[in-house]
Amino acid sequence: MPDSANDDVRFWFDPVCPYCWLTSTWVRTVARRRGFAVEWRFIALRLLNAHVDYDAWFPPEYEAGHTAGLRLLRVCAAVREQEGPDALARFYEALGAAVFEREEVPEHSGARERRGTHAFVLPVLQSVGLPAELAESLDDARHDPTIQAETDEALALTGKDVGTPILQIGPPDGLAFFGPVISRKPSDEEAVELWDHVVGLARFPGFAELKRSLRERPQLAAYGVGQGEVGLIEDWHGGSRRQHK
Repeated sequence: MPDSANDDVRFWFDPVCPYCWLTSTWVRTVARRRGFAVEWRFIALRLLNAHVDYDAWFPPEYEAGHTAGLRLLRVCAAVREQEGPDALARFYEALGAAVFEREEVPEHSGARERRGTHAFVLPVLQSVGLPAELAESLDDARHDPTIQAETDEALALTGKDVGTPILQIGPPDGLAFFGPVISRKPSDEEAVELWDHVVGLARFPGFAELKRSLRERPQLAAYGVGQGEVGLIEDWHGGSRRQHK
């Protein structure tokens, strides 16, 4: 077993990334069992793809979804600034559940845009006892430099040809990597076993990449895949289901 029991973790997340959410639930499970701390930091898919022609690279709903993610990250930044990192941890956990765990979400721009609205985020804030006025931060671009800086920080540790999530084990000097990208929720026992394998692989000197482009649709209500079900297998390219034009 790798000696990973006392290593804290930095976790860069975008709240609209389903694989980020699944990986975050796995990390939370292991953190409870192993006793390490998780620091939640920001990475915006909208900023990561600022140079990209969305119509050419992504399915039509992606731009709306990524923009909603940036808006939600502004609220996350305001929560951390005003209420502290523990409040951010609670808020992201509730926010991810609201985005992914409640009902199937149609794959069109309107459904994705709704995630970045006052009507969507206000009940999430209230559910974890946070001030309602934090919802006004959706439109507050004052937080964008912080989000950009943390996005840049993550990419400086991994290189630019990555997506979300990004993890760093043993910050500030430990190894950082993109992933793991998982489509199913592991049991508590599987979560710990997977953690030890990931940490062991990541710490091998010179390790760079282990990848496959075939992915199951996430085992989440938002994607119509229930517990015990296996999602449709899709071939991803460059961070999306669509091949580049």
